[in-house]
Amino acid sequence: MSTADSLRLLPWTTPEGKPCYLSTDSDDSRLSRLADDLEAAQLDSGEQVLAGAKAVLADPQAGERAVRFALTRAAECLADLLRIAVSRGERIPRRES
Repeated sequence: MSTADSLRLLPWTTPEGKPCYLSTDSDDSRLSRLADDLEAAQLDSGEQVLAGAKAVLADPQAGERAVRFALTRAAECLADLLRIAVSRGERIPRRES
């Protein structure tokens, strides 16, 4: 199956939490570009959350609320980044043996 024939896992879910997919023969469609932009924003957010979490963990005075908040945000970003990795991995053309 070629990349154009496959479905793209989008970086968002339905309100019920189910995955959303895009079927298109163009990586330059409006929805493809929107997905690319959201993935870039999620990656940027992940970098910011990681920096904040590292700062909280490095602070011996950080309280439980700060640590829980940092961990919650980090877990949310990790879920987003794993979805991006899966989506991009599925779009890598497979080599035929």
